[in-house]
Amino acid sequence: MAQLGLNVKDSCQILGISRASYYKWLNRVKPAKEIQDEQLSAIIIEYNETFDGILGYRRMTDYINHFNQTNYSEKYIHRLMKKINVHARIRRKKSNYVKVKPEQVGENILARDFSADYPNQKWCTDVTEFKVPGQKKKLYLSAIIDLYDKSIVSYVLSNSNNNKLVFDTFDKALATNPGAQPIFHSDRGFQYTSKIFKFKLDEAGMIQSMSRVGKCIDNGPMEGFWGTLKSEAFYGLRFENELELRLKIDEYIFFYNNFRLQRNLKGMTPNEVRYHAYSNFIYF
Repeated sequence: MAQLGLNVKDSCQILGISRASYYKWLNRVKPAKEIQDEQLSAIIIEYNETFDGILGYRRMTDYINHFNQTNYSEKYIHRLMKKINVHARIRRKKSNYVKVKPEQVGENILARDFSADYPNQKWCTDVTEFKVPGQKKKLYLSAIIDLYDKSIVSYVLSNSNNNKLVFDTFDKALATNPGAQPIFHSDRGFQYTSKIFKFKLDEAGMIQSMSRVGKCIDNGPMEGFWGTLKSEAFYGLRFENELELRLKIDEYIFFYNNFRLQRNLKGMTPNEVRYHAYSNFIYF
């Protein structure tokens, strides 16, 4: 009332209530449920700001329960989010790209079996692009995901979508995972169908696997990661320059590996699962 420049008497007249009723309401003892709603609403607002608006009601529920040792339902959190008008950003649809004739192709060895029994058993890779703010050029991101723990084991950013981008990503993954010999799955992008890349795979003792023509779902884990990354760290955000975009991508991949809880990982982060695998000697 005070914010509107009204005193108590005028406000009560407008609302059609007595001043006694107003003071009774003002000095009432709040029910425990109302206090809980207010406290949870404050947490939702805090998490929405902390995680940059990427949490829908399902993941908001996961984060609240995980970090507060609670067991609130999705319906309850959803209702509170609607009440305080908190929403996650919505991801956009993909664009279509021009196909090129490959030098060589591999069979779809992975065959949409995206499960893995231990780290470095199966890797998927791909390249995606971002429009650089205020410039007529693009930023390309090449990454490799481990299907065991969904961690990004390697990634490289470049202004050129060329062989070097993919080769550097591959070399970086080998450097951080020496001796790894996974099934290596990709789409039929020109870098992956090159004879040089096939030689690199053979030299590392890896089995090449490729998606079928026009079947992007064959590389579902990578496609899913691109959608998650762009909806949570790109779409709807404003970047002043390329450096800000690069830093945001670096920041997000670190967050994704170390802090982003995933239901298909039993509420843990990718690196938590990876750490447990190494510490329990699941493979060596």
